[in-house]
Amino acid sequence: MGDDLLVLRSARGRVALTATVLASATAMLDSTVVNVALPRIGEDLDATVAELQWVLSAYLLTLASTILLGGAAGDRWGRRRMFVIGAVWFAVASVACGLAPTVELLVAARAVQGVGAALLTPTSLALLQSVFVADDRGRAVGAWSGLGGLAGAVGPFLGGLLVGGPGWRWAFLIAVPVLAAALLASRALPEVEVAHRPAHFDVGGAALAVAALAPLTWALTEAPSRGWEDAAIWVPLVLAGAAAAGFVVRQLTAEAPLVPPSLFRSRDFTVLNVSTFALYAALGAMFLLVVYQLQVAGAWSPLAAGSALLPATLLMLVGSARSGDLATRIGPRAQLVLGPLLVAAGALVLSRIGPEPSWTTDVLPGALLFGLGLVAFVAPLTASVMAAVDDAHVSTGSGVNNAIARTGGLVAVAFVPAVAGLSGASGAQEVTDAYRTAMVIVAALALAASLISAVGLRSRAQRRSARSTICPVDGSPIQPDPALCPFPEPVAAQLGTSSSTTTG
Repeated sequence: MGDDLLVLRSARGRVALTATVLASATAMLDSTVVNVALPRIGEDLDATVAELQWVLSAYLLTLASTILLGGAAGDRWGRRRMFVIGAVWFAVASVACGLAPTVELLVAARAVQGVGAALLTPTSLALLQSVFVADDRGRAVGAWSGLGGLAGAVGPFLGGLLVGGPGWRWAFLIAVPVLAAALLASRALPEVEVAHRPAHFDVGGAALAVAALAPLTWALTEAPSRGWEDAAIWVPLVLAGAAAAGFVVRQLTAEAPLVPPSLFRSRDFTVLNVSTFALYAALGAMFLLVVYQLQVAGAWSPLAAGSALLPATLLMLVGSARSGDLATRIGPRAQLVLGPLLVAAGALVLSRIGPEPSWTTDVLPGALLFGLGLVAFVAPLTASVMAAVDDAHVSTGSGVNNAIARTGGLVAVAFVPAVAGLSGASGAQEVTDAYRTAMVIVAALALAASLISAVGLRSRAQRRSARSTICPVDGSPIQPDPALCPFPEPVAAQLGTSSSTTTG
């Protein structure tokens, strides 16, 4: 097997890294590009706000509920094989999205697309752990993280260019040539045998997760217009509750559960995940709301709306490495308290955006506060999850955290616009009033995340994360086991070890 391993500086190693970066970046881009396209989709397909919410929710629903299963599938049947399947799956679903003649077919195609993303994201990272020689794995993961994070950052800007140029359908079709290049480059990836293949596959757990999330999302989206007493609302809520209870029982009794209950014996792990749910709910709603308000009420072009929050993502790209270093020295608690507070403040400032917004006075101050919040908390979050579990469960624990982050975004996209009245709003002023209510809810979610971290987390130093430099903001990153993915030599020398450590 050692003869098959790649060296990063070789031509084949660079091509293999390119394949994984292109594929994972496509999935990250899709999460941010589509937000910019929603208003034009609504106009072209005559879709309501509630239907547009499902364009996002259908993707998040299948992605959140199958991402752990996607990683397990790679371990069970071969990571390169599942990587190729995921890339083809995502590309075909992207074509279906781009050609969809109705919003119903678009929503169905988005659900299929989410499964492809669930196969691509974990397997692209797992491949880096298994196909490169040990000395190059840290550098490969750093490149994967940095370029993937950059893709997420430029997503809204690219979305604006596409929607304002060739049209909203290219927000989906752009994935096809990128994934074609990834598939061509994937020929450089060897299929390395997994040392410990899982004997059992928790399909039942994944099915129960979908059965809980799907009716819950439906109920939260439709309740404001139908009323909570409507049978079409409370029956799905009952079904969601029953499926959630079944999921918990399944995880407690299954031989190889999707979410090992032992992880939640750690107080810090539990607190981090509750805080993650609230925080990524706030982020998921905010990215949707600001772009929608600027286009619908402010009459901004897709490019201008997509670029509005670019200062926030630029701050994250520049400052996250220093933030990660600070958390390693002093412990993550202060930053996981301060970061969400800054996000909440940014949301309140951005709530001032009205029908005739000025970028300099109405958007920029809130974007800067928001960006500082991202700098403070995004980098330390993954390493905090790592430090909260034992070494044998680092990858699983981070995967659980990723799924919870995406579930938080899913629930918020369904819940916040509907409760704020945005689903039925029409006219610039009515949309603005609903938007401002929604942004107050976003601020409350971020504040809740800060309070949860302040009360529940211990202040201690953490393991340094190989992904502390740049992280995507659509969902917390999946961190590889540092025993399988050593840090680059300069970092190892600084820490006095070639693997994971707890400092302080």
